Amino acid sequence: MSIDKDTAARVAKLARIKVEEDALPALAAEFNTILGFIEQLNEVDVEGIEPMTSVTPQRLKRREDVVTDGHQQPKVLANAPDAREGFFAVPKVME
Repeated sequence: MSIDKDTAARVAKLARIKVEEDALPALAAEFNTILGFIEQLNEVDVEGIEPMTSVTPQRLKRREDVVTDGHQQPKVLANAPDAREGFFAVPKVME
């Protein structure tokens, strides 16, 4: 796949990046370099290789998935300008 100047301008517009007209050929060349690298990666044989998230083997700590109230109600309500009966009190919006 090859990126031309018009495609580079469209990508820049979609990304909301202002690119001057004279910089578009360089941007297209940079996109083509990136795509060339990706094509090179696609040539690597990864058959039988397990996917990984890190270069070092590690196991994340696990915890019980238990529903709690957070035990933070007094701290949270301390920041409220008006709290009543354990809840935020807000002005009435609709009549």
